[in-house]
Amino acid sequence: MTEQTTVAGVQTVREADERLIRLSESASKKVLELIEREKEGDCLRVAISGGGCNGLSYKLKFEPEPKKGDILVRSGGVRVLIDTKSALYLKGMVLDYSHAMVGGGFRFSNPNAKASCSCGESFSV
Repeated sequence: MTEQTTVAGVQTVREADERLIRLSESASKKVLELIEREKEGDCLRVAISGGGCNGLSYKLKFEPEPKKGDILVRSGGVRVLIDTKSALYLKGMVLDYSHAMVGGGFRFSNPNAKASCSCGESFSV
């Protein structure tokens, strides 16, 4: 599933396939639009942090390059970065995007989540 590689001069970045995380077509398009607009970096970092109404919450941000120890997944033309601790909670997740006026935005479909809040931004395992 993973292999050691060097990305942009950073040693020990592991590369994984979409079994770790996959972006839907609509999520990929939106992320690529945001990368172009925001100009903060061309990699999307998906991470888990403590917090939210169910104990764990998702974090998304753009970064210019991977960090040592990151896992890199290429999905839908997007370079997705995940730290090793977050990868434990994200395995098999699909990131989708909805343009709906009510309840639109990024949606996390995580097979590891045992419960999630109504907004879908926090979960528990």
